[in-house]
Amino acid sequence: MSQSDDDQLFGPEHVRVYQETDGARGYHWRGTEILLLTTIGNKSGEAHTTPLIHRTDGDNYVIVASKGGAPEDPAWFKNMQANPDADVQVKAAHVPVTMTVAEGTERARLWDAMVEVWPDYTDYAAKTDREIPIVVLVPR
Repeated sequence: MSQSDDDQLFGPEHVRVYQETDGARGYHWRGTEILLLTTIGNKSGEAHTTPLIHRTDGDNYVIVASKGGAPEDPAWFKNMQANPDADVQVKAAHVPVTMTVAEGTERARLWDAMVEVWPDYTDYAAKTDREIPIVVLVPR
């Protein structure tokens, strides 16, 4: 499968291919870099893994709870609000993390950094009345 075929990966298929190849396939996606976030469901208690665009900020990972501009936050964000501890896979590395939500000038700085790699975040923000959370995942 070529790099352009990796660009078509989405959802559970993206997670499966990424996990099977330790990110050799699926880490690079449509000009971005992807991590896998595994949270524990706040209702089900089961593990859920989501592929998300990320950037690093020092030792931390930054992700965006955009849900494509939907009026509600994504399930993974709700899970992390209930339990801020999660795990990320970045290529072959598995890292336990704790979530914080960026605010104020930190949020503005990180929002600009994320829009730089995925300009569609600007469109997503225009589609919703909620302030899209910028999530900082701090290794523990």
